[in-house]
Amino acid sequence: MVTVEEVRRAQRAEGPATIMAIGTATPPNCIEQSTYPDYYFRVTNSSHMTQLKQKFQHLCDKSRIKKRYMYLTEDTLKENPNMCAPDGPSLNARQEILLAEVPKLGGQAAEKALKEWSQPKSKITHLVFCTTSGVDMPGADYQLTQLLGLNPSVKRYMSYQQGCFGGGTTLRLAKDLAENNKGARVLVVCAEMTVAWFRGPSVNAHVGGLVVQAILADGAAAVIVGSDPEPGVERSWFTLVSAAQTIIPQSHGAIKGYLRENGLSFNLVRDVPDLVSNNIQEILEEAFGTLGISDWNSIFWIMHPGGPAIVDKVENMVGLKPDKLRASRHVLSEYGNMGSACVMFILDEMRKASVKNGSKTTGEGLEWGVLFGFGPGVTAETIVLHSVSI
Repeated sequence: MVTVEEVRRAQRAEGPATIMAIGTATPPNCIEQSTYPDYYFRVTNSSHMTQLKQKFQHLCDKSRIKKRYMYLTEDTLKENPNMCAPDGPSLNARQEILLAEVPKLGGQAAEKALKEWSQPKSKITHLVFCTTSGVDMPGADYQLTQLLGLNPSVKRYMSYQQGCFGGGTTLRLAKDLAENNKGARVLVVCAEMTVAWFRGPSVNAHVGGLVVQAILADGAAAVIVGSDPEPGVERSWFTLVSAAQTIIPQSHGAIKGYLRENGLSFNLVRDVPDLVSNNIQEILEEAFGTLGISDWNSIFWIMHPGGPAIVDKVENMVGLKPDKLRASRHVLSEYGNMGSACVMFILDEMRKASVKNGSKTTGEGLEWGVLFGFGPGVTAETIVLHSVSI
């Protein structure tokens, strides 16, 4: 007789979950940050708000963002004027765009990851899709299954409204799926679009509303996660060693989103950088304590670039050298804050730089690393990574 324990063991992979391929995508519409304040106030018919425009210009100048990508164009906004008003009823118009475009953008990233992986799509056993936009049934996971032509028996999970920490959440889930289902190949897709929250400025609005308009951007990323890569057929870029989620103490209400008739609105408090940086040391100690690692310059960093102030304060709090957050700063500069997709863009940037610079490992020459994301809650996701020899 076969025992339950024997069945359990046979169902599970032998090795840890690894990232086998990465793909990224952005809309074709590129916005230069230096000219965005003029564009933003013009298309929203707000040029008369000179003081508010000066404040917005200051936010854009301090953002350290060079360019961002957005689906919305001036023509699209002219067709949907309520999306330009601070409180115009526009949820239906936004939903019509998002329901079609979010799966498409995610599909573009997924196709790149699948091409790199170079295995038949029929080998994808699980699909995890994360977005802060376009809630409907069936969801973006179902739509993507149709767009890519995945096996109809693929096991899907749809994650809505997670925010910027969602990239870490999906990798945590993918790790569990890959390690507990022998032969599993998990396609993870994160796709974010500013269509959900773009709106004109309001004199009475919280400054957090202006920050959102100044730094958020559209982007999608996809990774393929699996254990026990087939020798000579599949390769690994990073190993997912451990994963944890925590709510930062006394952070309730610091980052909140509200989905209403005028779309998605955000509330951000000024002390978010302090909340994150003041707790990063404890989070790192808990993640790396069993590994005997306490020198944070000895590991590579994949940190969500929520904004320049957060990046700077984390760097100062744990005494990081200037180059440790290079990849995060690069993605912020070239793409802006793309929410859940950001950490995967940073993973892609790091592995490419590692290969280009002749590093011995995918972690720019280092063995151990951390992926750190944060978002509404304030919720923090922490994943310990191990790099792979190049």
